[in-house]
Amino acid sequence: MKHLTPQIIADITGGRYIGDDNGRNVRVQGAQRDNRDIKPGNLFVCIRGARVDGHKFANTAFESGAACCLTEEEIPGAKGPYVIVESTLLSIRKIGAYYRSLFDIPFIGLTGSVGKTTAKELVAAALSAKFHVLKTLENLNNELGVPLTLLELDETHEAAVIEMGISDFGDMSILAEMVRPDIFIMTKIGYAHLEELGDLNGVLKAKTEAFAYMKPDSIAVMNGDDDLLRAFDTKRQTITFGLGENNDFRVINVKAQDTEAVEFDIVSRSGKFHVRIPSYGSHLPALAPAAAVIGRLLGMTDEEISAGLMSYSPVGGRSNASFTGTITLIDDCYNANPNSVKAALSSLSTLAYRRVAILGDMLSLGAGSDKLHYEIGAFAAECGVDALICCGNEAKFIYDGFRSIGKGEACFYPEKSDLIKALPKLIKKDDAVLVKASNGMKFSELLPYLREI
Repeated sequence: MKHLTPQIIADITGGRYIGDDNGRNVRVQGAQRDNRDIKPGNLFVCIRGARVDGHKFANTAFESGAACCLTEEEIPGAKGPYVIVESTLLSIRKIGAYYRSLFDIPFIGLTGSVGKTTAKELVAAALSAKFHVLKTLENLNNELGVPLTLLELDETHEAAVIEMGISDFGDMSILAEMVRPDIFIMTKIGYAHLEELGDLNGVLKAKTEAFAYMKPDSIAVMNGDDDLLRAFDTKRQTITFGLGENNDFRVINVKAQDTEAVEFDIVSRSGKFHVRIPSYGSHLPALAPAAAVIGRLLGMTDEEISAGLMSYSPVGGRSNASFTGTITLIDDCYNANPNSVKAALSSLSTLAYRRVAILGDMLSLGAGSDKLHYEIGAFAAECGVDALICCGNEAKFIYDGFRSIGKGEACFYPEKSDLIKALPKLIKKDDAVLVKASNGMKFSELLPYLREI
């Protein structure tokens, strides 16, 4: 049986078990860091955050059915067994790595500066036509989210698709040591976390740390349209995907159906097959071939892969298009860097409506931030944005870049509150409105106001 117990958790972490003997061997399945998400049998991981200390909610977690708690201190009047460790964050990583080692199923890891969440959803959708798949939920792709995801595995799972996000050197090593991917997908090397990583070569170096934790017979699946990825020697079997003709798996005959769907053919050495994805975005054809690669590697037929991709749906805050009754609203405000913003603007440019882009700051871009924001504004003008609305300190440079081309309407608001007041006069009936900025800008706060227009 593939499960944990408080005693096993203590052994793995070198922690101290607290509780009666009957509690040592109770089954522990799954883990949570928020007591409100506890399901019966879960491990509750007490994390000290900047605003909330999880230790204060340990007994509440027990009341909700937690089988065990992982803590850094004693729990007064504990209502269940717990294990005291020096660091709950370091310990949950050890637990995740141990638990992953119990499973002999394909583990697919994904990373990239842009597109990794979409690629994860596409791969999981494709595989779902044949396999029971565990996939990363929401944005649980960091040193805490990855082990929490791994601990959701059970005996019914036949494949795991794990998103791996980083912001600094060494982060990928931490994640890869837990995941140990059998197949590793890299979507793109782009302008993200440059304050820490310096430049694109730094981004490449940080993300490719994963290969040190993969077996020699593991497989790399690389975006062959990315010059840095195509040139990188993975020292193992490598399969390329993308739009370019030199890729092992590529796309032709792309046809977008407004915001409803996109159709295309995936081509490889063994032939081609047709795919229809019921979603919006010009980024989908560039990433779908990666899902086809994984499907083929796991023995799926083209018909199964195509059927699986039909079940794809976007994650909230990522190219999620909907009609409010007045406008077509494109919620892409989960995060932003220059590559992802350009992709979003390219998708917007395919629509036949009045194209409006509400853009905010792209954070953590380092010394070149002003220039990168300016270039986004120029790109927005060149790809046919009819009206640009900018908000934030760095977004002033987006506005300036747009104005330098001399096309379309543009306005700038330093404060979000002023923008919210102005929205009713800025947005017109039947507009297609893109909302995008780094997560720290909290542009999701704009969405309720846009839905009411």
